[in-house]
Amino acid sequence: MDKKDRYAHILQWFRENRPIAETELHYESPFQLLVAVILSAQCTDRRVNMVTPHLLERYPGPKSMAAAKLDELFPYVKSISYPNSKATHLIAMAKMLCENFNEEVPSDIDALMTLPGVGHKTANVIASIVYNKPVIAVDTHVFRVSHRLGLSNGKTVDAVEKDLESHIPIKDRAIAHHWLILHGRYTCTARSPKCEECGLKDWCEYYAQTHLVI
Repeated sequence: MDKKDRYAHILQWFRENRPIAETELHYESPFQLLVAVILSAQCTDRRVNMVTPHLLERYPGPKSMAAAKLDELFPYVKSISYPNSKATHLIAMAKMLCENFNEEVPSDIDALMTLPGVGHKTANVIASIVYNKPVIAVDTHVFRVSHRLGLSNGKTVDAVEKDLESHIPIKDRAIAHHWLILHGRYTCTARSPKCEECGLKDWCEYYAQTHLVI
């Protein structure tokens, strides 16, 4: 099976079986999502969702967060990975939103990446979810699933992102990001992937390699 056919079959399966796929981070505004995504780096969405209600009740917008002192904000995020650096980034990010973007989360990826705590992946997540930009953020789940399914053999995040965006139609890219993340989170897990119950095994390179018929 060539790569074009593999993509076609896998994307069609997702369209038919996962018509609704969205972020599991809880948010009510672009700013709240940005805060949650910054906190989610190397941390579970479940943990972030436990932290953000109290954090955002105290600091509901850029202006209030920009005025926060580090020792005031830190206790709200202390259970998150790398709490000190993330608390520092949140305050600096909020200040920049106030000073440079009229308290609005920008839609442009390059502008997003000027914000403290926002790298390329985070910028893609925000652009995709909030502004429906045709980009795919490659996290550890997307990287792993893309390799196992045979969608990419890229050795870097950028290479995998390029492969995915060159083969996935623009109209599908925003949701494809979530298809791959959720598939990696619940089915194609890092350890003990649930191959036998996976609807994609007929087109999966990993399954073909690890379940040879003798």
